[in-house]
Parts: sequence; C-alpha cells; structure tokens
Amino acid sequence: MRTTVLALDGVFDTALSAVLDAFTTANELADMLEPGVGPRFEIELIGVRRDVRTALGMRVPVKSASAMARPDWLIVPAPATKMPAQLLPALARRDVKDAMQLLAENHADGVKIAAACIGTFVLAESGLLDGHEATTSWWLAPLFRQRYPDVRLDSGRMVVPSGEFATAGAAMGHLDLALWLMNQASPALAATVARYLIVDARPSQAPYMIPDHLARADPLVERFERWARGRLAQGFSLDAAAHALATSTRTLQRRIEAVLGKSPLSYFQDLRVERAVHLLRSSRLDIEAIAAEVGYVDGATLRTLLRRRLGRGVKQIRAGGADET
Repeated sequence: MRTTVLALDGVFDTALSAVLDAFTTANELADMLEPGVGPRFEIELIGVRRDVRTALGMRVPVKSASAMARPDWLIVPAPATKMPAQLLPALARRDVKDAMQLLAENHADGVKIAAACIGTFVLAESGLLDGHEATTSWWLAPLFRQRYPDVRLDSGRMVVPSGEFATAGAAMGHLDLALWLMNQASPALAATVARYLIVDARPSQAPYMIPDHLARADPLVERFERWARGRLAQGFSLDAAAHALATSTRTLQRRIEAVLGKSPLSYFQDLRVERAVHLLRSSRLDIEAIAAEVGYVDGATLRTLLRRRLGRGVKQIRAGGADET
C-alpha cells in the first residue's frame, strides 16, 4: 500500500509522528515476521510548500506535492489549531487552500483520503465530505455541524470509513486511523502493531467527552446544561426545561439537535452518566445509591446505560482508566 502524508505548516507534532511511527513500526515488524517480503507500506511525506515546520518549530523534510507518486491513500494529519478562534483563520490560509485543491485533484484521480482530528476540517472544508459520514475532534463537533451541514457527523465514533474517505477523532485518533488503514492491507499485522505500541481498542470517543465543554458552543444549550445538572435526580421533562429557559419546546429541541447532534433527553442522559462516573470514582456509594442520585430507579438500569454509553462496566469504571467524562 502506497501511503502519502500531507504535512501542512504548523502540523500538530504528535499527529505527524503518530502516523509516521505507526507505519514505520508496521514495516519493521513485517520484515521481522516475514523476512525478505519487503515493506508493506510505502510512506511518502509531502507538503504544498517547500518549508514546513511543526507547531513546535521543527522543520519537516517534505517532498513537493507535484513530485509525489500516486498513492492509494492520502492522509491529512491535524494542524495544531485546537480551538475555533485559531482554526477558522487557519482554514483561510493560502497553503491550506492549496492543500484542499490537492485533495480534490487526487480524489478525482481515484486516490482515497483519510484525515484525523483537526485534519477532518481541512477535508470537510474542501467539500469532498459532503454527503458522507465522518467524525472529528469531539469538542469541535458543534462547530463542525454548523459549518458542514451536508456531512453526516458521528462524533461518538473514533474511526468512520465512508466510501473513499476515512476520518478519525481527536489527537491520538491518528493512531487509530493508522491501524485502521493497516488493517485494510493486513489485519494480522495491524493487530501486532497495536500490541507493540500498546494501543487498546477504543471504537468510541464518547467516554472522553466533557458535556459542559460541548454546551458552551451555544448560549441556549449552555443554559439548558446548567438547568439539567440541577435536576438529574428528578427526571427529564422537555416542557419543564423549555418553560424554565423561557423558550418553546420546538426551539429547544431544534437548537440542541443542531449544536450537539442529539436530543435534549440524550444529552440529559450524558450528564447523568458523567455524574455517575464521578460518584463511582470519588465515593463509596454502591450502584443502587448512585442510581438514585442520578435519577434511575435501580442499579441495573444504570449499569446497562454505562455499558452502552462507555463500553465499560462498573468495576472497570471504579478502577479508573481512559473512560473519564
């Protein structure tokens, strides 16, 4: 598989190194497991400008995009613009516009395109993702939905393949994307790389999301979030929420769905899960008492919700790990 990585100026150092290290490790392991077969992945690093530096100022030795060989996959790692105030001006940069043109030309030539984290914005801004499913950095999902309404965003998933595209979630999602791409060529090699790099299976971003960070994207949603936190033990009523916030149920429903991509009830359940996880980790309360604290009639219902939302059981959550909410 020929894989080309497109490095934009100011690329997130971890993003670039994660992709390159993963594929380099794959080639090393492939040679060790099957001597003489040669590298499984031909890696090429290109730029739309001759001088490319990472966000931390390290110079990246790139080839000119005009000189690259036609790849099977063209990967866009994330620029290091983590918040909307920096991201939107970055998307208007001349080199980023040139990168979008490069993506369009290669896509027209049959090249498949992958992007992770903020790189998904570069791909979506090109218009190529319109009509496709995608994911992105979880905290930027409200902005993504607003800016690219024709993309079917699923911000909960870590990797979303859709036709000739593949997108991945935030930051370390670059590793998940690289492993997914490897898996297309050799599932056994991808599994071995994951074990060498100690990358656990993490199909969802949901356990990492911080609900109140998402709510800040919109004043009405933020007010709903504050209202909901005070009523977790009492149960949910859309009519009561709308009345308390001096708006209509229709407006509240539509605004939350537009910003968060989910219903008010689903977001209310996110807050319950967040509170339950906090109590599991910070108190000695049993599951029945915690269920009562967050408005469920019994512990079995809460156990089911936690397993469905986080992919982990109560014992795993109490033990800590990557399922912070």
